[in-house]
Amino acid sequence: MSVYDVAIIGSGPGGYVAAIRCAQLGLKTALIEKYSTLGGTCLNVGCIPSKSLLDSSHHFESAQKDFSEHGIEIQGEIKINFKQMIDRKAAVVEQTTKGIDYLMQKNNIDTFEGLASFVDQTHIKIDGKDAQTIEAKNSIIATGSKPGSLPFITLDKERVITSTEALKLKEIPKHLVVIGGGVIGLELGQVYRRLGAEVSVIEYADRITPIMDAGLSKELMKVMKKQGVKFFLSHGVNKVERKGKVVSVTAKDKKGVEVHFEGDYCLVSVGRKPNTAGLNVTAAGVQINDRGQVEVNDHLQTTASNIYAIGDVVRGAMLAHKAEEEGVLVAEFLAGQKPHIDYNLVPNVIYTWPEVAAVGKTEEELKAAGVNYKRGQFPMRALGRARASMDTDGFVKILADAKTDEILGVHMIGARAADLIAEAVTAMEFRASAEDIARMSHSHPTYAEAVKEAALAATENRPLHI
Repeated sequence: MSVYDVAIIGSGPGGYVAAIRCAQLGLKTALIEKYSTLGGTCLNVGCIPSKSLLDSSHHFESAQKDFSEHGIEIQGEIKINFKQMIDRKAAVVEQTTKGIDYLMQKNNIDTFEGLASFVDQTHIKIDGKDAQTIEAKNSIIATGSKPGSLPFITLDKERVITSTEALKLKEIPKHLVVIGGGVIGLELGQVYRRLGAEVSVIEYADRITPIMDAGLSKELMKVMKKQGVKFFLSHGVNKVERKGKVVSVTAKDKKGVEVHFEGDYCLVSVGRKPNTAGLNVTAAGVQINDRGQVEVNDHLQTTASNIYAIGDVVRGAMLAHKAEEEGVLVAEFLAGQKPHIDYNLVPNVIYTWPEVAAVGKTEEELKAAGVNYKRGQFPMRALGRARASMDTDGFVKILADAKTDEILGVHMIGARAADLIAEAVTAMEFRASAEDIARMSHSHPTYAEAVKEAALAATENRPLHI
């Protein structure tokens, strides 16, 4: 029987990064994955393939709408080769997952293909291609999450689909009905809207992306409406039926009036749920709460002292980069170090275009907590770079403590916001004030100037370019 210092179950961003860090710290490491490719949801059916389709569809939309404005003339009709678009996505996924294979070999990490289940606290049974039982002094549960649904919905994965199936359709929907106005629904809804589908988003809450700052939600919906996406807020879906190639969705609006939708595809994107099925955690003394999450302490240690859990199976936002940080934390804790994660500084991103990104507290959270704050906001349309690139939608908003000027939250929507948010994370990690950013030199012309201008607006209400 092979014996390891640590065995990691699940090879998503949390699991494979934990494995690499454990190996770097001199721990004999095993990584167990039930599927034939490493990388988990993110690399195979999540972050990477969805961004591939977002970029491809963005190019198509730009060719249709913007090229002529740039002086680029295309003879004839611009056509979609949807199969090639899907094939390119698959190639990106394959290249990325093979990169994880390389990293495992480079770091001398033993990988096993099969379904892992606990025999007891120190033994893990693997069923599948690499069937065997291994011994592990410590284990890390990193099995991620899977798409959630509603009790009355039957996911046939043909017409009533999750994000997994939406990434590998054989055709472009004529009318895609999206249940859920969160990150996944909006990203995939925008992909298919760009490709010509009618898209209707049904959201139970009174705004899309309800966990983000309300200003971002309002601006993103305004932009996506302009792009042709239809929104139905405060609508509670109560029935989904498929008849042949038609999917009928019934919902009640806030007045209790029934509203009916018909499409050829229905994307159910009502969140994700922790994936712990088949692990047999009770045999190892690991407790799971009523939400299906593995219970952990501040060191991500479960109720079994030598077993840890990270990523989507534990509390907190279901984000790949959050899982990565937790994987590193556990590895370093096992090696006797004293790592730390500030969860307030884990950024959140939506990869629509314009992109949406945020870190820290929202205005709603600050108001609820009775914090006296000030805000500075700057529109992207006032930037020379934004006008030059024809990406003028959006803004940057900085929230700072009214007395100390320390930055409490940064919220942005606009071109490259997913990259720009790193400046805000860095500043807040070092507890910068709005004035600190306002006095930093930002390259001209760039989108990053909007961060400086928002800081100027928050400091003394003195932005330079509006």
